[in-house]
Amino acid sequence: MNTSELNSFIVILIYGSLVLLSLLKLTNPLQVNRKANFWFGIFLFLWSTFWMDEVLFLITGSAIEFHSLYIVRFVQFLTPIVFYFSVLFYTNPTFTFKITDLKFLLLPAAFLICLFLIQSGFTNPFEYLSVILILIQALFYTGLSYIIIRKHQRKIQQFSSNTEGINLNWLEYIIVVLFIVNIIYVIYNLFYDPKSLNFFINTVFLLVIYWVAYYSLKQKEIYPLEEKQRQELISIDEDADEEEVKRKLISDEELGKIKIQLENIMETGKPYLDSDLNLIKLAETLEVSSHHLSYVINTGFGKNFFQYVNGYRVEYAKVLLKDADSKFSILGIAYESGFNSKTSFNTTFKKLTGQTPSEFKKISSDL
Repeated sequence: MNTSELNSFIVILIYGSLVLLSLLKLTNPLQVNRKANFWFGIFLFLWSTFWMDEVLFLITGSAIEFHSLYIVRFVQFLTPIVFYFSVLFYTNPTFTFKITDLKFLLLPAAFLICLFLIQSGFTNPFEYLSVILILIQALFYTGLSYIIIRKHQRKIQQFSSNTEGINLNWLEYIIVVLFIVNIIYVIYNLFYDPKSLNFFINTVFLLVIYWVAYYSLKQKEIYPLEEKQRQELISIDEDADEEEVKRKLISDEELGKIKIQLENIMETGKPYLDSDLNLIKLAETLEVSSHHLSYVINTGFGKNFFQYVNGYRVEYAKVLLKDADSKFSILGIAYESGFNSKTSFNTTFKKLTGQTPSEFKKISSDL
């Protein structure tokens, strides 16, 4: 099989994989993150159309400029904004469109006008302008999506003790990879023969698509709580540890009282051993509001919820690691300490101690 045949095979795999994954996200058999998966499914389908020209050529044996159809170009233009909508719903499932969101239609409207003028015979300069609008749309919404995901990653640390599986890292990596691939593609189009890069680009895209399929299908519900609790957690600001310190939610006397009560419960009850512990669960144990508890942790300890709980978990893990008679493996100690994976255990442990659990165990056994 030569490179051309292999590239054709990869194109078929890309198109088929995207369409199949799109259908899986749209039907959403697990019924999780419904709105987000709907928009992500639409994004995947729009993404698949970029290979439609090559697929039609392989089927018919003759070149069909499917991509040059104006309606198709307009629909493809919407791909970045649809991806952005999926990110919005992943990070905030209660998001609803408002009249002010009509601003999202500004760039598509400008692009549609360009297409109309091009079709009317005004090729220059509107053909160039349409390309510029495509680049602006792609860069703007992928950049905005990246910022929203980063904010989400800070926010969930305000209420979740284990963020792996809900931090949307896979979406962040999609943006970075696609950005790098597009830069390479543009450079080759400007200075080299772009056809020589087709095989490489398509191979990279195929790997990215399978990687996306793996992580998107295993993505669990990010806010798996009843509506009232969900609204409460979503309302927590991602920079609450900085904002809440600036304004007093409760008196210093009340703060001190809750702080002592919290320390007692953490020492005696060890709620941090529950891998599903979140801000609301701990607040219910203390019989205080989640906002007040967040304020006490942020102000009284100078940490967010994630840092505070995982500090206790690491200390508990240290005791188990120092125990020469312990029959637990490193993974077993991670689970016993309240972590839900070896990866999160290693990352958090090293961040707080400067050593991996294995290094800490070895040094402790040598003493």
